[in-house]
Amino acid sequence: MKHLKHLGILTIIIFSATFTNAQPTTSKKVEALVWYTDIMQANEISKTSGKPLFAFFTGSDWCGWCRKLQNDVFSKLEFIQWAAKNVVLVELDFPKGKALSPELTQQNASLQQTFGVQGYPTIWLFFLNKNPEGTGFSIDPLGSLGYPSGAQVGKEQVKFIEGANALLKKKSTKK
Repeated sequence: MKHLKHLGILTIIIFSATFTNAQPTTSKKVEALVWYTDIMQANEISKTSGKPLFAFFTGSDWCGWCRKLQNDVFSKLEFIQWAAKNVVLVELDFPKGKALSPELTQQNASLQQTFGVQGYPTIWLFFLNKNPEGTGFSIDPLGSLGYPSGAQVGKEQVKFIEGANALLKKKSTKK
């Protein structure tokens, strides 16, 4: 009986070790979001991929609604997968407590003025096209989004993606 007790304990230890060291067979690798800050670099990727730019106008170090959007939408698996498939992400930051390079500050301010952004967070989906003369760019806007108001708590990403998909439909009707 004593040997049976030790055998039972040994079996439990081996069984536990097997499951502790086992690798899940159905794990999904979740890609991290890639946010570009250089609009020209993001536009090159947009051109080669055919995906529109997704410009997130934010005040990263002071805007509570921007942080809420990041936590409630951008951090969710559904959004991460949607973004990887559909858009090129661009963060256009307007911080108060940290300094950006003069070039980045100028780029962000220029885009803020171009789109008439007055509040944060604001998201614009658009294509940036080089003018035929080679001087400057033209913007082909698909539309804008903000925090998904009225969404079911815990499901904000669902409402946000629905709104973004409605804007993406404009892309397909323009071609």
